[in-house]
Amino acid sequence: MPNLKKRAFALAGALSLGALLASCSTNKPKPVAPVAPAATTRPNAAVVRGGAMPPAAPREFRAAWVSTVANIDWPSRSNLTADKQQAEAIAILERARALNLNAIVLQVRPAADAIYASNIEPWSEYLTGQQGQPPRPFYDPLAFWIKEAHARGMELHAWFNPYRARQTVGKPTAANHISRTYPAAVKNYGKLEWMDPGEEAASSQTLAVVLDVVRRYDIDGVHVDDYFYPYPIDAAGADNGALDGKGGKQELDFPDWASWQRYVNSGGKLDRASWRRQNVNKLIEAMYTGIHREKSWVRFGVSPFGVGRPDRRPPGIVGFSQYDKLYADVELWLENGWLDYLTPQLYWPIAQKPQAYDVLLDYWLAQNRKARHVWPGLFTSRIGAPTREYQPQEIVDQIDVTRTRPAAGGHVHFSMAALMENRKGVYDRLRVASYPGQALVPASSWLGSTVPGVPVVQAGHQANVTKLQLTAGSNNALYAIWARYGDEWRFTVVPAARVDWALPDDARLGAANAVVVSAVDRLGNESARLKVL
Repeated sequence: MPNLKKRAFALAGALSLGALLASCSTNKPKPVAPVAPAATTRPNAAVVRGGAMPPAAPREFRAAWVSTVANIDWPSRSNLTADKQQAEAIAILERARALNLNAIVLQVRPAADAIYASNIEPWSEYLTGQQGQPPRPFYDPLAFWIKEAHARGMELHAWFNPYRARQTVGKPTAANHISRTYPAAVKNYGKLEWMDPGEEAASSQTLAVVLDVVRRYDIDGVHVDDYFYPYPIDAAGADNGALDGKGGKQELDFPDWASWQRYVNSGGKLDRASWRRQNVNKLIEAMYTGIHREKSWVRFGVSPFGVGRPDRRPPGIVGFSQYDKLYADVELWLENGWLDYLTPQLYWPIAQKPQAYDVLLDYWLAQNRKARHVWPGLFTSRIGAPTREYQPQEIVDQIDVTRTRPAAGGHVHFSMAALMENRKGVYDRLRVASYPGQALVPASSWLGSTVPGVPVVQAGHQANVTKLQLTAGSNNALYAIWARYGDEWRFTVVPAARVDWALPDDARLGAANAVVVSAVDRLGNESARLKVL
Protein backbone atom coordinates (compact mmCIF):
# COMPACT_ATOMS: atom_id res chain seq x y z
CA MET A 1 0.00 0.00 0.00
CA PRO A 2 1.20 3.57 -0.63
CA ASN A 3 1.99 4.62 2.95
CA LEU A 4 4.08 1.85 4.51
CA LYS A 5 4.60 3.64 7.81
CA LYS A 6 0.81 3.72 8.04
CA ARG A 7 0.54 0.11 6.86
CA ALA A 8 2.89 -1.02 9.60
CA PHE A 9 0.11 0.01 11.98
CA ALA A 10 -2.76 -0.64 9.71
CA LEU A 11 -1.52 -4.09 9.03
CA ALA A 12 0.06 -2.98 11.40
CA GLY A 13 36.94 -14.88 27.07
CA ALA A 14 37.87 -17.51 24.60
CA LEU A 15 39.16 -20.54 26.47
CA SER A 16 41.43 -23.14 24.86
CA LEU A 17 39.99 -26.53 25.78
CA GLY A 18 42.94 -28.71 24.79
CA ALA A 19 44.91 -28.37 28.02
CA LEU A 20 41.77 -28.27 30.14
CA LEU A 21 40.34 -31.48 28.71
CA ALA A 22 43.67 -33.22 29.05
CA SER A 23 43.47 -32.70 32.81
CA CYS A 24 39.77 -33.55 33.16
CA SER A 25 37.96 -36.83 33.20
CA THR A 26 36.44 -37.52 29.79
CA ASN A 27 33.87 -39.93 28.47
CA LYS A 28 34.14 -41.47 25.04
CA PRO A 29 30.90 -40.67 23.22
CA LYS A 30 28.71 -43.53 22.17
CA PRO A 31 26.61 -43.22 19.01
CA VAL A 32 22.98 -43.94 19.67
CA ALA A 33 19.98 -44.07 17.36
CA PRO A 34 17.66 -41.04 17.27
CA VAL A 35 14.84 -41.37 19.75
CA ALA A 36 11.34 -41.63 18.34
CA PRO A 37 9.09 -40.67 21.26
CA ALA A 38 5.32 -40.82 21.19
CA ALA A 39 5.21 -37.04 21.01
CA THR A 40 7.79 -34.41 20.24
CA THR A 41 8.74 -31.78 22.75
CA ARG A 42 6.17 -29.03 23.05
CA PRO A 43 7.54 -25.81 21.50
CA ASN A 44 6.74 -23.85 24.67
CA ALA A 45 8.42 -26.30 27.06
CA ALA A 46 11.63 -25.10 28.72
CA VAL A 47 12.19 -28.36 30.58
CA VAL A 48 11.29 -32.00 29.86
CA ARG A 49 11.30 -34.35 32.84
CA GLY A 50 12.40 -37.95 33.04
CA GLY A 51 13.83 -40.53 30.67
CA ALA A 52 17.22 -42.04 30.00
CA MET A 53 17.28 -40.19 26.67
CA PRO A 54 15.66 -36.89 25.73
CA PRO A 55 12.68 -36.67 23.38
CA ALA A 56 12.85 -35.37 19.83
CA ALA A 57 13.99 -31.77 19.59
CA PRO A 58 11.28 -29.09 19.65
CA ARG A 59 10.57 -27.80 16.14
CA GLU A 60 9.01 -24.46 15.25
CA PHE A 61 9.81 -21.65 12.82
CA ARG A 62 9.91 -18.48 14.93
CA ALA A 63 10.72 -15.40 12.93
CA ALA A 64 10.18 -11.68 12.61
CA TRP A 65 10.12 -9.46 9.56
CA VAL A 66 12.69 -6.64 9.52
CA SER A 67 11.38 -3.99 7.12
CA THR A 68 13.80 -1.57 5.49
CA VAL A 69 11.23 0.29 3.36
CA ALA A 70 10.39 3.64 4.94
CA ASN A 71 12.85 2.67 7.71
CA ILE A 72 10.09 0.83 9.56
CA ASP A 73 12.49 -1.51 11.42
CA TRP A 74 16.04 -0.97 10.18
CA PRO A 75 17.96 1.21 9.89
CA SER A 76 16.02 3.61 12.09
CA ARG A 77 16.98 6.50 9.82
CA SER A 78 18.34 6.69 6.31
CA ASN A 79 21.40 8.75 7.16
CA LEU A 80 23.09 6.67 9.85
CA THR A 81 26.77 5.87 9.65
CA ALA A 82 27.77 2.29 8.88
CA ASP A 83 28.81 1.77 12.50
CA LYS A 84 25.40 2.87 13.77
CA GLN A 85 23.60 0.71 11.22
CA GLN A 86 25.60 -2.30 12.35
CA ALA A 87 24.96 -1.54 16.02
CA GLU A 88 21.21 -1.43 15.35
CA ALA A 89 21.38 -4.72 13.45
CA ILE A 90 23.23 -6.38 16.33
CA ALA A 91 20.64 -5.05 18.80
CA ILE A 92 17.83 -6.58 16.71
CA LEU A 93 19.59 -9.94 16.45
CA GLU A 94 20.41 -10.01 20.15
CA ARG A 95 16.82 -9.19 21.01
CA ALA A 96 15.52 -11.90 18.69
CA ARG A 97 17.96 -14.47 20.04
CA ALA A 98 17.09 -13.61 23.65
CA LEU A 99 13.43 -14.21 22.76
CA ASN A 100 14.35 -17.65 21.36
CA LEU A 101 13.42 -16.74 17.80
CA ASN A 102 15.37 -18.74 15.21
CA ALA A 103 15.02 -16.70 12.01
CA ILE A 104 14.98 -13.16 10.65
CA VAL A 105 13.23 -12.20 7.41
CA LEU A 106 15.21 -9.18 6.23
CA GLN A 107 13.90 -6.91 3.48
CA VAL A 108 16.78 -6.63 0.98
CA ARG A 109 14.91 -5.22 -2.03
CA PRO A 110 12.27 -2.73 -0.90
CA ALA A 111 11.77 -0.90 -4.22
CA ALA A 112 13.85 -2.25 -7.14
CA ASP A 113 16.93 -1.34 -5.11
CA ALA A 114 19.35 -3.16 -2.83
CA ILE A 115 20.60 -3.13 0.73
CA TYR A 116 23.62 -5.07 -0.51
CA ALA A 117 26.33 -4.61 -3.13
CA SER A 118 24.61 -5.24 -6.47
CA ASN A 119 25.68 -4.89 -10.08
CA ILE A 120 22.02 -4.99 -11.16
CA GLU A 121 20.17 -2.46 -8.99
CA PRO A 122 21.18 0.67 -7.06
CA TRP A 123 21.84 1.00 -3.37
CA SER A 124 18.63 1.69 -1.48
CA GLU A 125 17.79 5.22 -0.39
CA TYR A 126 16.65 3.76 2.94
CA LEU A 127 20.30 3.11 3.81
CA THR A 128 21.86 6.48 3.03
CA GLY A 129 19.04 8.85 2.06
CA GLN A 130 20.13 8.85 -1.58
CA GLN A 131 19.46 6.07 -4.05
CA GLY A 132 22.70 4.71 -5.48
CA GLN A 133 24.84 5.93 -2.58
CA PRO A 134 26.69 3.12 -0.69
CA PRO A 135 27.08 3.05 3.08
CA ARG A 136 29.97 5.05 4.53
CA PRO A 137 32.37 3.73 5.55
CA PHE A 138 31.65 1.00 3.05
CA TYR A 139 30.33 -2.40 4.12
CA ASP A 140 27.85 -4.91 2.72
CA PRO A 141 24.76 -4.89 5.00
CA LEU A 142 23.37 -8.22 3.79
CA ALA A 143 26.68 -10.01 4.27
CA PHE A 144 26.88 -8.47 7.75
CA TRP A 145 23.36 -9.58 8.70
CA ILE A 146 24.00 -13.13 7.46
CA LYS A 147 27.28 -13.46 9.34
CA GLU A 148 25.83 -12.15 12.59
CA ALA A 149 22.60 -14.18 12.34
CA HIS A 150 24.48 -17.43 11.69
CA ALA A 151 26.86 -16.68 14.56
CA ARG A 152 23.78 -16.75 16.81
CA GLY A 153 22.38 -19.95 15.33
CA MET A 154 19.63 -18.08 13.47
CA GLU A 155 18.51 -18.31 9.87
CA LEU A 156 18.49 -15.28 7.57
CA HIS A 157 15.82 -15.16 4.88
CA ALA A 158 16.23 -12.48 2.20
CA TRP A 159 12.93 -10.69 1.55
CA PHE A 160 12.27 -9.23 -1.91
CA ASN A 161 9.47 -7.02 -3.11
CA PRO A 162 8.88 -8.41 -6.62
CA TYR A 163 7.41 -5.43 -8.48
CA ARG A 164 7.46 -2.16 -6.52
CA ALA A 165 9.81 0.26 -8.30
CA ARG A 166 9.52 3.33 -6.10
CA GLN A 167 7.51 4.27 -3.06
CA THR A 168 7.02 7.85 -4.30
CA VAL A 169 6.85 9.10 -7.87
CA GLY A 170 9.24 11.87 -8.85
CA LYS A 171 12.12 11.39 -6.43
CA PRO A 172 15.69 11.44 -7.82
CA THR A 173 16.54 8.07 -9.34
CA ALA A 174 19.93 6.40 -9.80
CA ALA A 175 21.11 5.80 -13.36
CA ASN A 176 20.90 2.00 -12.96
CA HIS A 177 17.35 1.97 -11.55
CA ILE A 178 14.91 0.05 -13.74
CA SER A 179 12.82 3.17 -14.31
CA ARG A 180 15.79 4.50 -16.29
CA THR A 181 17.28 1.33 -17.76
CA TYR A 182 13.89 -0.07 -18.89
CA PRO A 183 11.46 2.87 -18.59
CA ALA A 184 8.71 1.07 -20.52
CA ALA A 185 8.63 -1.61 -17.82
CA VAL A 186 7.69 0.87 -15.06
CA LYS A 187 4.28 2.52 -14.73
CA ASN A 188 3.05 5.34 -12.51
CA TYR A 189 0.15 4.19 -10.35
CA GLY A 190 -1.10 6.87 -8.02
CA LYS A 191 1.91 7.96 -5.99
CA LEU A 192 3.81 4.76 -6.79
CA GLU A 193 6.16 3.63 -9.50
CA TRP A 194 5.35 -0.01 -10.27
CA MET A 195 6.98 -2.60 -12.50
CA ASP A 196 4.51 -4.02 -15.01
CA PRO A 197 4.38 -7.83 -14.55
CA GLY A 198 3.35 -8.09 -18.21
CA GLU A 199 6.67 -6.64 -19.35
CA GLU A 200 9.32 -9.32 -19.76
CA ALA A 201 12.04 -6.85 -18.71
CA ALA A 202 10.37 -6.41 -15.33
CA SER A 203 9.99 -10.09 -14.46
CA SER A 204 13.42 -10.93 -15.91
CA GLN A 205 15.07 -8.32 -13.72
CA THR A 206 13.30 -9.53 -10.58
CA LEU A 207 14.36 -13.11 -11.31
CA ALA A 208 17.95 -12.03 -12.04
CA VAL A 209 18.10 -10.07 -8.79
CA VAL A 210 16.85 -12.99 -6.71
CA LEU A 211 19.19 -15.54 -8.29
CA ASP A 212 22.15 -13.16 -7.97
CA VAL A 213 21.60 -13.01 -4.22
CA VAL A 214 21.16 -16.78 -3.98
CA ARG A 215 24.47 -17.32 -5.80
CA ARG A 216 26.55 -14.76 -3.93
CA TYR A 217 25.19 -14.82 -0.37
CA ASP A 218 24.83 -17.58 2.19
CA ILE A 219 21.12 -16.98 2.81
CA ASP A 220 18.78 -19.65 4.16
CA GLY A 221 15.65 -18.58 2.33
CA VAL A 222 14.15 -16.31 -0.31
CA HIS A 223 10.98 -14.57 0.79
CA VAL A 224 8.50 -12.66 -1.41
CA ASP A 225 5.74 -10.51 0.04
CA ASP A 226 2.17 -9.74 -1.06
CA TYR A 227 2.88 -6.93 -3.55
CA PHE A 228 2.29 -8.46 -6.98
CA TYR A 229 0.02 -6.20 -8.98
CA PRO A 230 -0.45 -3.19 -6.70
CA TYR A 231 -3.21 -2.89 -4.13
CA PRO A 232 -6.02 -0.97 -5.83
CA ILE A 233 -6.38 2.74 -5.28
CA ASP A 234 -9.45 4.79 -6.09
CA ALA A 235 -9.56 7.42 -8.79
CA ALA A 236 -8.34 10.04 -6.32
CA GLY A 237 -5.26 7.95 -5.50
CA ALA A 238 -6.39 6.78 -2.05
CA ASP A 239 -6.15 3.27 -0.62
CA ASN A 240 -9.35 1.46 -1.53
CA GLY A 241 -9.80 -0.50 1.67
CA ALA A 242 -7.99 -3.76 1.02
CA LEU A 243 -7.12 -4.46 4.63
CA ASP A 244 -10.68 -4.73 5.86
CA GLY A 245 -12.15 -5.85 2.56
CA LYS A 246 -14.51 -2.91 2.29
CA GLY A 247 -13.36 -1.12 -0.85
CA GLY A 248 -16.30 -0.32 -3.07
CA LYS A 249 -15.02 2.90 -4.63
CA GLN A 250 -14.24 3.30 -8.31
CA GLU A 251 -10.81 1.77 -8.74
CA LEU A 252 -8.01 3.12 -10.85
CA ASP A 253 -6.97 0.30 -13.17
CA PHE A 254 -3.30 -0.57 -13.45
CA PRO A 255 -1.96 1.02 -16.67
CA ASP A 256 -0.67 -2.08 -18.45
CA TRP A 257 -2.53 -1.44 -21.71
CA ALA A 258 0.62 -1.66 -23.86
CA SER A 259 1.75 -5.06 -22.58
CA TRP A 260 -1.83 -6.36 -22.68
CA GLN A 261 -2.30 -5.30 -26.29
CA ARG A 262 1.02 -6.87 -27.23
CA TYR A 263 -0.20 -10.14 -25.71
CA VAL A 264 -3.54 -9.96 -27.56
CA ASN A 265 -1.88 -9.06 -30.85
CA SER A 266 0.45 -12.05 -30.52
CA GLY A 267 -2.55 -14.39 -30.46
CA GLY A 268 -3.06 -14.65 -26.69
CA LYS A 269 -6.41 -16.18 -25.72
CA LEU A 270 -6.67 -15.46 -21.99
CA ASP A 271 -8.90 -12.74 -20.61
CA ARG A 272 -7.09 -9.83 -19.02
CA ALA A 273 -7.41 -11.01 -15.41
CA SER A 274 -6.23 -14.53 -16.27
CA TRP A 275 -3.34 -13.06 -18.28
CA ARG A 276 -2.29 -10.98 -15.29
CA ARG A 277 -2.36 -14.04 -13.03
CA GLN A 278 -0.33 -15.96 -15.60
CA ASN A 279 2.33 -13.23 -15.53
CA VAL A 280 2.71 -13.62 -11.77
CA ASN A 281 2.51 -17.42 -11.92
CA LYS A 282 5.40 -17.56 -14.37
CA LEU A 283 7.62 -15.53 -12.05
CA ILE A 284 6.76 -17.63 -8.98
CA GLU A 285 7.50 -20.87 -10.81
CA ALA A 286 10.73 -19.49 -12.30
CA MET A 287 11.94 -18.33 -8.89
CA TYR A 288 11.21 -21.67 -7.26
CA THR A 289 12.97 -23.60 -10.02
CA GLY A 290 15.89 -21.20 -10.30
CA ILE A 291 16.56 -20.98 -6.59
CA HIS A 292 16.80 -24.74 -6.18
CA ARG A 293 18.88 -25.11 -9.30
CA GLU A 294 21.43 -22.80 -7.69
CA LYS A 295 21.28 -24.10 -4.10
CA SER A 296 19.02 -26.96 -3.16
CA TRP A 297 18.88 -26.02 0.50
CA VAL A 298 17.64 -22.43 0.08
CA ARG A 299 13.91 -22.43 0.79
CA PHE A 300 11.42 -20.26 -1.09
CA GLY A 301 8.47 -18.71 0.70
CA VAL A 302 5.70 -16.23 -0.01
CA SER A 303 3.69 -14.13 2.45
CA PRO A 304 0.43 -13.31 0.63
CA PHE A 305 -2.65 -11.46 1.81
CA GLY A 306 -4.39 -13.74 4.26
CA VAL A 307 -7.84 -14.24 2.71
CA GLY A 308 -8.17 -16.87 -0.01
CA ARG A 309 -9.92 -16.74 -3.36
CA PRO A 310 -13.66 -16.08 -3.12
CA ASP A 311 -14.89 -19.34 -4.66
CA ARG A 312 -13.13 -21.45 -2.01
CA ARG A 313 -13.61 -19.46 1.18
CA PRO A 314 -15.21 -21.03 4.26
CA PRO A 315 -18.73 -19.88 5.12
CA GLY A 316 -18.75 -16.48 6.80
CA ILE A 317 -15.33 -15.37 5.55
CA VAL A 318 -15.44 -12.16 3.51
CA GLY A 319 -12.95 -9.53 2.38
CA PHE A 320 -10.50 -8.39 -0.23
CA SER A 321 -9.67 -10.81 -3.06
CA GLN A 322 -5.99 -10.97 -3.89
CA TYR A 323 -6.94 -13.46 -6.63
CA ASP A 324 -9.00 -10.80 -8.42
CA LYS A 325 -7.13 -7.62 -7.43
CA LEU A 326 -3.45 -8.53 -6.94
CA TYR A 327 -3.71 -11.39 -9.45
CA ALA A 328 -2.03 -13.76 -7.02
CA ASP A 329 -3.25 -17.35 -7.41
CA VAL A 330 -1.67 -18.56 -4.17
CA GLU A 331 -3.77 -21.71 -4.06
CA LEU A 332 -2.30 -22.74 -7.42
CA TRP A 333 1.24 -22.20 -6.15
CA LEU A 334 0.59 -24.52 -3.24
CA GLU A 335 -1.11 -27.06 -5.48
CA ASN A 336 1.86 -27.14 -7.85
CA GLY A 337 4.47 -27.24 -5.08
CA TRP A 338 6.08 -23.94 -6.13
CA LEU A 339 6.60 -22.92 -2.49
CA ASP A 340 8.61 -24.40 0.35
CA TYR A 341 6.68 -22.35 2.87
CA LEU A 342 3.60 -20.18 2.92
CA THR A 343 3.22 -17.31 5.37
CA PRO A 344 -0.31 -15.98 4.88
CA GLN A 345 -0.70 -12.62 6.56
CA LEU A 346 -3.43 -13.44 9.06
CA TYR A 347 -3.71 -9.93 10.41
CA TRP A 348 -7.06 -10.17 12.18
CA PRO A 349 -8.04 -11.29 15.68
CA ILE A 350 -9.48 -14.67 16.49
CA ALA A 351 -12.82 -13.10 17.46
CA GLN A 352 -13.25 -11.13 14.20
CA LYS A 353 -15.59 -13.59 12.52
CA PRO A 354 -15.45 -12.28 8.91
CA GLN A 355 -11.66 -12.77 8.92
CA ALA A 356 -11.20 -15.07 11.94
CA TYR A 357 -7.59 -16.08 12.47
CA ASP A 358 -8.26 -19.73 13.22
CA VAL A 359 -10.71 -20.21 10.33
CA LEU A 360 -8.29 -18.64 7.84
CA LEU A 361 -5.42 -20.74 9.15
CA ASP A 362 -7.47 -23.89 8.65
CA TYR A 363 -8.35 -22.73 5.15
CA TRP A 364 -4.70 -22.45 4.12
CA LEU A 365 -3.82 -25.77 5.72
CA ALA A 366 -6.57 -27.41 3.68
CA GLN A 367 -5.09 -25.98 0.46
CA ASN A 368 -1.67 -27.40 1.32
CA ARG A 369 -1.93 -30.82 -0.35
CA LYS A 370 1.83 -30.97 -1.04
CA ALA A 371 2.48 -30.72 2.72
CA ARG A 372 4.73 -27.69 2.51
CA HIS A 373 5.36 -25.53 5.56
CA VAL A 374 2.58 -23.15 6.62
CA TRP A 375 3.89 -20.47 8.98
CA PRO A 376 1.26 -17.72 9.36
CA GLY A 377 2.15 -14.07 9.72
CA LEU A 378 1.01 -12.38 12.94
CA PHE A 379 0.20 -8.67 13.18
CA THR A 380 2.21 -8.06 16.33
CA SER A 381 2.69 -4.38 15.38
CA ARG A 382 -1.02 -3.80 15.85
CA ILE A 383 -0.26 -3.75 19.57
CA GLY A 384 -0.35 -0.07 20.52
CA ALA A 385 -1.82 1.00 17.16
CA PRO A 386 -3.98 4.13 17.21
CA THR A 387 -7.05 2.18 15.99
CA ARG A 388 -8.19 -1.44 16.24
CA GLU A 389 -5.23 -2.26 18.43
CA TYR A 390 -4.35 -5.70 19.80
CA GLN A 391 -3.51 -6.60 23.34
CA PRO A 392 -0.42 -8.82 23.76
CA GLN A 393 -2.65 -11.73 24.77
CA GLU A 394 -4.08 -11.81 21.23
CA ILE A 395 -0.66 -12.72 19.84
CA VAL A 396 -0.09 -15.29 22.57
CA ASP A 397 -3.49 -16.81 21.81
CA GLN A 398 -2.81 -16.91 18.07
CA ILE A 399 0.45 -18.74 18.69
CA ASP A 400 -1.40 -21.20 20.92
CA VAL A 401 -4.06 -21.74 18.24
CA THR A 402 -1.37 -22.35 15.63
CA ARG A 403 0.29 -24.94 17.85
CA THR A 404 -2.93 -26.93 18.03
CA ARG A 405 -2.62 -27.53 14.26
CA PRO A 406 0.17 -30.08 13.73
CA ALA A 407 0.48 -29.09 10.07
CA ALA A 408 1.30 -25.48 11.02
CA GLY A 409 4.87 -25.50 12.27
CA GLY A 410 5.65 -21.89 13.06
CA HIS A 411 4.80 -18.22 12.60
CA VAL A 412 6.32 -14.83 11.71
CA HIS A 413 5.85 -11.53 13.56
CA PHE A 414 5.20 -8.28 11.71
CA SER A 415 7.35 -6.66 12.65
CA MET A 416 10.47 -6.59 14.76
CA ALA A 417 9.73 -3.01 15.90
CA ALA A 418 6.96 -4.15 18.26
CA LEU A 419 9.31 -6.66 19.88
CA MET A 420 12.15 -4.18 20.16
CA GLU A 421 9.85 -1.65 21.82
CA ASN A 422 8.19 -4.28 24.02
CA ARG A 423 4.84 -2.69 23.26
CA LYS A 424 2.51 -3.18 26.19
CA GLY A 425 4.92 -5.81 27.48
CA VAL A 426 4.52 -8.17 24.49
CA TYR A 427 8.17 -9.18 24.46
CA ASP A 428 8.06 -10.09 28.15
CA ARG A 429 4.79 -11.97 27.70
CA LEU A 430 6.09 -14.00 24.77
CA ARG A 431 9.34 -14.82 26.53
CA VAL A 432 7.46 -16.38 29.43
CA ALA A 433 4.31 -17.79 27.84
CA SER A 434 5.37 -18.72 24.31
CA TYR A 435 9.16 -19.04 24.03
CA PRO A 436 10.70 -20.22 27.32
CA GLY A 437 13.02 -22.56 25.39
CA GLN A 438 14.71 -22.81 22.02
CA ALA A 439 13.51 -24.73 18.96
CA LEU A 440 14.88 -26.01 15.67
CA VAL A 441 13.35 -24.96 12.37
CA PRO A 442 11.17 -27.78 10.94
CA ALA A 443 12.90 -29.95 8.34
CA SER A 444 12.16 -29.55 4.62
CA SER A 445 12.48 -33.20 3.63
CA TRP A 446 11.17 -32.73 0.04
CA LEU A 447 14.36 -30.74 -0.69
CA GLY A 448 16.62 -33.46 0.69
CA SER A 449 16.55 -35.97 3.52
CA THR A 450 20.14 -37.19 3.81
CA VAL A 451 21.16 -36.77 7.43
CA PRO A 452 24.39 -34.93 8.26
CA GLY A 453 27.47 -36.61 9.65
CA VAL A 454 27.65 -37.44 13.34
CA PRO A 455 29.60 -34.82 15.28
CA VAL A 456 32.67 -35.63 17.35
CA VAL A 457 32.30 -34.44 20.94
CA GLN A 458 34.47 -34.60 24.03
CA ALA A 459 33.33 -33.56 27.48
CA GLY A 460 35.04 -32.59 30.67
CA HIS A 461 33.97 -30.99 33.96
CA GLN A 462 35.91 -28.39 35.86
CA ALA A 463 35.15 -25.33 37.96
CA ASN A 464 31.38 -25.86 38.02
CA VAL A 465 31.12 -26.10 34.24
CA THR A 466 30.75 -29.03 31.84
CA LYS A 467 32.87 -28.18 28.80
CA LEU A 468 32.12 -29.63 25.38
CA GLN A 469 34.66 -29.71 22.57
CA LEU A 470 32.80 -29.91 19.27
CA THR A 471 33.94 -31.07 15.84
CA ALA A 472 31.39 -30.79 13.05
CA GLY A 473 30.51 -33.62 10.74
CA SER A 474 29.66 -33.10 7.09
CA ASN A 475 26.96 -30.53 6.15
CA ASN A 476 26.56 -29.40 9.72
CA ALA A 477 24.82 -26.07 10.36
CA LEU A 478 23.89 -26.44 14.03
CA TYR A 479 24.38 -28.62 17.05
CA ALA A 480 21.31 -29.73 19.01
CA ILE A 481 22.38 -30.26 22.62
CA TRP A 482 20.33 -31.79 25.39
CA ALA A 483 21.66 -31.66 28.97
CA ARG A 484 20.02 -33.41 31.90
CA TYR A 485 20.15 -31.87 35.37
CA GLY A 486 18.64 -34.20 37.94
CA ASP A 487 15.70 -35.53 35.92
CA GLU A 488 15.25 -32.32 33.87
CA TRP A 489 16.28 -32.32 30.21
CA ARG A 490 17.11 -28.86 28.83
CA PHE A 491 17.61 -28.04 25.15
CA THR A 492 20.13 -25.72 23.47
CA VAL A 493 20.88 -24.83 19.84
CA VAL A 494 24.53 -24.06 19.07
CA PRO A 495 26.00 -22.75 15.79
CA ALA A 496 28.21 -25.29 14.01
CA ALA A 497 30.99 -22.69 13.83
CA ARG A 498 31.50 -23.08 17.57
CA VAL A 499 34.29 -25.44 18.60
CA ASP A 500 33.36 -25.42 22.27
CA TRP A 501 30.31 -24.96 24.47
CA ALA A 502 29.87 -24.55 28.22
CA LEU A 503 27.08 -26.05 30.33
CA PRO A 504 27.21 -24.36 33.74
CA ASP A 505 26.19 -26.36 36.82
CA ASP A 506 22.68 -25.72 38.05
CA ALA A 507 22.56 -23.99 41.45
CA ARG A 508 19.93 -26.45 42.65
CA LEU A 509 20.63 -29.66 40.73
CA GLY A 510 24.38 -29.50 40.25
CA ALA A 511 26.30 -30.62 37.17
CA ALA A 512 24.71 -32.11 34.09
CA ASN A 513 24.53 -35.88 34.55
CA ALA A 514 23.86 -36.64 30.86
CA VAL A 515 24.55 -34.80 27.61
CA VAL A 516 23.27 -35.80 24.16
CA VAL A 517 24.48 -34.03 21.01
CA SER A 518 23.38 -34.25 17.37
CA ALA A 519 24.13 -32.30 14.20
CA VAL A 520 21.52 -30.48 12.13
CA ASP A 521 21.99 -29.53 8.46
CA ARG A 522 20.71 -26.55 6.45
CA LEU A 523 17.42 -28.33 5.71
CA GLY A 524 16.79 -29.27 9.33
CA ASN A 525 17.78 -32.95 8.98
CA GLU A 526 19.23 -34.32 12.21
CA SER A 527 22.08 -36.79 12.59
CA ALA A 528 22.22 -39.75 14.89
CA ARG A 529 22.73 -38.69 18.48
CA LEU A 530 25.84 -39.00 20.60
CA LYS A 531 25.44 -39.67 24.28
CA VAL A 532 28.44 -37.87 25.65
CA LEU A 533 27.83 -38.35 29.39
